[in-house]
Amino acid sequence: MHLRRITLQHFRNIAFADLTLDGPRQFFFGTNGQGKTNLLEAAGLVTALRSFRTGDTRLLIAHGQHEAAIAFELEHERLGVTRVVITLHTNGKDLTCDGKHVTRLGDYLGRFPTVVFSAQDLQLVRGAPSPRRRWLDLTLAAMDADYLTALQTYHRALAERNSLLKLGRPDDELAAFEPPLATAAATLATKRAAGAVELAAHFATAYLKLSDGAETPALRHAPDLSADDALAWATVFAKNRGRDRQYRTTVAGPHRDDLELTLDGRAARDFGSEGQQRGLMLALRLAQAQFFRARSGVEPVLLADDMLGELDSARRRRFWTAVGTERQILATSTQPPDSGPADWHKFSVKAGVFLPAPDDRAQANRPA
Repeated sequence: MHLRRITLQHFRNIAFADLTLDGPRQFFFGTNGQGKTNLLEAAGLVTALRSFRTGDTRLLIAHGQHEAAIAFELEHERLGVTRVVITLHTNGKDLTCDGKHVTRLGDYLGRFPTVVFSAQDLQLVRGAPSPRRRWLDLTLAAMDADYLTALQTYHRALAERNSLLKLGRPDDELAAFEPPLATAAATLATKRAAGAVELAAHFATAYLKLSDGAETPALRHAPDLSADDALAWATVFAKNRGRDRQYRTTVAGPHRDDLELTLDGRAARDFGSEGQQRGLMLALRLAQAQFFRARSGVEPVLLADDMLGELDSARRRRFWTAVGTERQILATSTQPPDSGPADWHKFSVKAGVFLPAPDDRAQANRPA
C-alpha cells in the first residue's frame, strides 16, 4: 500500500494541509510541537480509526472547531486507487471509502494497515505488562473483527463486574456478567495464543536481521490463567468471587496476560543491553508489519516518529535493510536526515504548515 495524498483540516494544530507524497520515503522535520507527530497520528487513523496517542477523539479536533477531517488517496494492492475520508466529531466518527459510508468497523478492519515506530516503544521491552498486552490486542484486532468484538465484550463485562464488586453486590448479580465475560475470555485466550505463535516467527526473523546474530530472541504469550473453554472460564470467575470481593476487583483473567521477550532464554527487560532492547523494540514493530502483510495481503505504511536518531549507525543500516525498498515510510525528527536512503522527500514543518524542502521534488499546498 502507498499513501499518495493526505489532506487534513482542523486536525490538532493543522488548520489545513494537502500533501502529495511521491515515492516511498517522506521525512518531516522541525522543532518540537510544530505538528510532525500530528501528521503521523492522522495517517495512522486510516487503519482502525484509532489514534496511537489518545482514546479521546475530542483531542484530535482543533481548538474552537466542531469537527476535523482527513482524506486519504491510497494506491492499494487489492483495491487499486482508493479514497478514504474520516470525519471526526466531538461525539464520534464518520467514515467513507470510495464514497460509500462504512457503518461497521469490522467490515473495514484489515484493509489499510499502518505500523507506528516511536521512541516510547522501549516500554514494550522495559515496561509493565500492560503496554505489551495492548500492543498484542491492537495487532490482532486490526486484522480480526471477531477478536475486536471479543475484546470489547470482555472489557465491558469486566467493568460491570468490577463495579458490582466495589459496591459489594451479591453473587447472583456478579453471576449475570460472568457468562459473557467467560465466553469472551475463551476467545481472547485462544486467539492470543495462536497470534503470538505467528508473531513470534516474524519477531525472531526481524531481530536477526537487526542484530549480528549473537543471541537468540523469543516472544511468548504468557497468560495469567489457562482455561480451555467458556465453561472453564466461568468456573474460574465463580471460584474467585471470594478473593475478588476482598480486593474489590477481578484479580485474574486475560486482562492480566503478558508477552515474554527473551534473549538466549533470559528476560530482555532485565538482562538486555540498551542496544539489544532497542533492537527488540524495532523487531516487534517489524513483526507487526509482516503479520499485517501476511494476514491482509497488503504492505503496511510505516510511520516512524522521532526514533531513527535514537539508533547507532550500525542499527540504522540494519533497520533500512530490514525495511527494504518497497515499503513506504513517513519519518519525523527535529533535524533533516543525515543518513539512510538518498531518496527522501523532505518537508519542513512549522506551526502546522508543511513546506517541501528546497531540494525536494514533493509537492505540498500551504494553508488556504
